[in-house]
Amino acid sequence: MSRVTRLREAARSHPYLVDTFIACLAFVATVLGPPAGHRFRMDLPPTPGAVALAGAMGVALVFRRASPRLVAAVAVAGSVAQLVTGGLRGPLDLVAAVALVTLAVHTPRRVSWTSGAIAALILAGTRIVLSGDPWFTSQVVGQVAWIGMAIAVGDAVRSRRAYVAAVEERARRAEQTREEEAERRVMEERLRIARELHDVLAHHIALINVQAQVASHVMDAEPRQAREALGHIRLAGRAALDELRTTVGLLRRPGSAEELPTEPAPGLDRLPQLITSFTAAGLDVDCHLEGTPRPLPSPVELTAFRVVQEALTNVSKHAGPATTRVRIAYGQRDLTIEVSDDGRGRASRPGGLRDGDGGPDAAPASGAGHGLVGMRERALSVGGTFSVGPVPGRGFRVHAVLPVPAASAV
Repeated sequence: MSRVTRLREAARSHPYLVDTFIACLAFVATVLGPPAGHRFRMDLPPTPGAVALAGAMGVALVFRRASPRLVAAVAVAGSVAQLVTGGLRGPLDLVAAVALVTLAVHTPRRVSWTSGAIAALILAGTRIVLSGDPWFTSQVVGQVAWIGMAIAVGDAVRSRRAYVAAVEERARRAEQTREEEAERRVMEERLRIARELHDVLAHHIALINVQAQVASHVMDAEPRQAREALGHIRLAGRAALDELRTTVGLLRRPGSAEELPTEPAPGLDRLPQLITSFTAAGLDVDCHLEGTPRPLPSPVELTAFRVVQEALTNVSKHAGPATTRVRIAYGQRDLTIEVSDDGRGRASRPGGLRDGDGGPDAAPASGAGHGLVGMRERALSVGGTFSVGPVPGRGFRVHAVLPVPAASAV
């Protein structure tokens, strides 16, 4: 930090000390300064009353920032008293100038210039009345010019301070906006990572759990079936590790030596494999395709796959013995995904949804798992709609409609 900067910081932290120093300089300059030059007893030494007047005006300057209007009024009144008594040799107008500069710095422009005009009229009129000189003499013009210069200097300082404050405020707001944007992006990235990890792991872990229960149940009576269940567990665990490795690879810094190769994001072309993994775990799944399958944008393909995957995972975990129906309908401008089952219904589902819950814009009830939230977020992120809730009678349904851009439509 430079010496000038340190001095400015010290002056800002101790304003009354600075104003006291300025008041002392003004007092000394007023009392010991050269004669003012007009003919009203300026050849006499300063009287005690004149010195007291200068001291009173100097004391007023100490409070110039706290009460700029009052101090300016006192300074103008003191200048008038000096002109009337004529007993002071020094330029007492210096005190009035400092007070008017402070007034212009701390008040709006209209107020400062109006006050300056009033002060100029008062002082110039007093000088004209006492001296009998016309208004265009150098003393009168100099008096008005001195006040006008003081107001102009204060106005310039006020404008500069306002400009600097505006620039600093814009910089502060820009920095705040950058921080908020960075925080928003971090939160979005965290949500995306959490959603991906949940979608990758929940499916395989649910299958592992089901197959482990089967193996434990038939270990003694049906060793062959138990070995098959353990084989499914091994495959599901390997698939979970592969997808987890792929997901973690996406999070590594580009160009890193540890960066792992990635594979394309899963789409509807992997739907048969997904359904097979659930049927192998004992879930009865009936899949129907409507319309003509066609390539879709990667975000839509991934969202459709994850919705079906999470819906089937929820059925396997919560529905008990159930028949599940998966319907994929290719429309001209949208893709409809519907997963319904005839399981135990809403009592065992995440969040305990009631009849009428799960509209397109409704959030899952308190306590719902991350799967429902993730499916909804995925559908909304591509501009689609999502609803979930019990079907009439018994069972549960997940329904999503994803828009397909015109370029992808047949």
